[in-house]
Amino acid sequence: MSDGRSASDSVSVPRPMRMAIGYLLMLLAAVGLFLLIRWFGEQTGDEASELPTEATPPSPTLGTLPHVLGALVAIIIVGRMLGAVFQKLGQPRVIGEVVAGILLGPSLLGRVSPGAMAWLLPESILPSLGMIAQLGVILFMFLVGLELNAEFLRDRVHKTVVISHAGIVTPFLLGAGLALWLFPSLAPAGVSFTSFALFLGVALSVTAFPVLARILTDRRMERTDLGVLALSCAAAGDATAWCLLAFVVGVVQSAVAGAITTSLLTVLFIGAMFGVVRPLLRGWLNVSDPSEINGSLVTWVLVALLLSALTAEAIGIHALFGAFLLGAVIPHDSAVARAFHDKLHDMVVILLLPAFFAHTGMRTQISLVSGWSEWSMCAAIIAVATLGKLGGTMLSARLTGIDWRTSASLGVLMNTRGLMEIIVLNIGLDLGVISPKLFAMMVLMALVTTIATSPILRWLEDGHSGPSLHA
Repeated sequence: MSDGRSASDSVSVPRPMRMAIGYLLMLLAAVGLFLLIRWFGEQTGDEASELPTEATPPSPTLGTLPHVLGALVAIIIVGRMLGAVFQKLGQPRVIGEVVAGILLGPSLLGRVSPGAMAWLLPESILPSLGMIAQLGVILFMFLVGLELNAEFLRDRVHKTVVISHAGIVTPFLLGAGLALWLFPSLAPAGVSFTSFALFLGVALSVTAFPVLARILTDRRMERTDLGVLALSCAAAGDATAWCLLAFVVGVVQSAVAGAITTSLLTVLFIGAMFGVVRPLLRGWLNVSDPSEINGSLVTWVLVALLLSALTAEAIGIHALFGAFLLGAVIPHDSAVARAFHDKLHDMVVILLLPAFFAHTGMRTQISLVSGWSEWSMCAAIIAVATLGKLGGTMLSARLTGIDWRTSASLGVLMNTRGLMEIIVLNIGLDLGVISPKLFAMMVLMALVTTIATSPILRWLEDGHSGPSLHA
């Protein structure tokens, strides 16, 4: 006898199971497609030979101190002024600060008045400025880790992981495919196609969690359904992207066997931080009132920060990953996390990060991009980055049951790259895996995708409030 149910009803698969199956198929397809891209790329020759590598910068000297201090004064003042202008235009302040660094470098000041740039930002200060910039970014990544809220992920883990990882896999594969075109003319000498394609894929996959959070806060959207989902996806995506970057750095710095060892050590490092260090920190940092935090506790947390950064560097991944990881394992809502955010934020953002902007500006030469061919490459990078991040996020969100308008808004938010992209690009330039010309193109991509976020989001939500997360 029939029980009144159709055959299709009796074998219906629950939505979480369908999402899990789709997620696994996506990962398998991504690995297969990347290996195919890698095979095609290596047919053209495994190493690039078109562009020379950068010369080793000179060692810092005591005479550079006045120049370093003067450069910091200039970049802080100009950065604050441009930051205020961009803020008035509805843009994140950090965009104006990044632009200030570029304008004071060879892209504008160096072309208008080379003498003024040589006086304000002489080449001799690059190593010293670089050290200050590295320290500033290490502390900044620690603060980014502190801002990650596991509660965002816990309540909607399946949907968050699927959407955020689809928003990484899609631009990663498109970036690796784009590497087939860019590799012969834009890769530094001696770089393998595999390293170049891996880095380009990761660089196009980044979302700027802090900038996105600031955009949502400014628009008072951080507690809406869209805002919470965006923060959840950005948190999961940032953590995944930095793990991928750690793997890529290991591949670039090692042979294949060495990269496998580095990857295994990285997995062990992450496991130890979350499985051993995080539980210990919960007990050790059990302070309910920020006023109870004394100098001894601050000292040991900073020592742990430096040791975590040193461990990451010793493994063969970047020190920034270790700083980010320690911040991520400290409970987000603890008094210690709040106290360190209050103590470090202004010093890092106002004093140390400007050194990073000046350092980036000195290395960014927009004039290297010339001619229709190279500007078309730059436009292609921007288009592929946007299509991959926005498109991959939007389609995956729609497939999980979110309506089209909210899915599109989520994709626009995930396409925000900002400062995180600039940090990743500087790592690539330091490793010698991207050329100064490609670095300039990618910096432009980071600026364009971030500047586009607010106006597109405003256009999508004009006249619509409180979008639902379900169709």
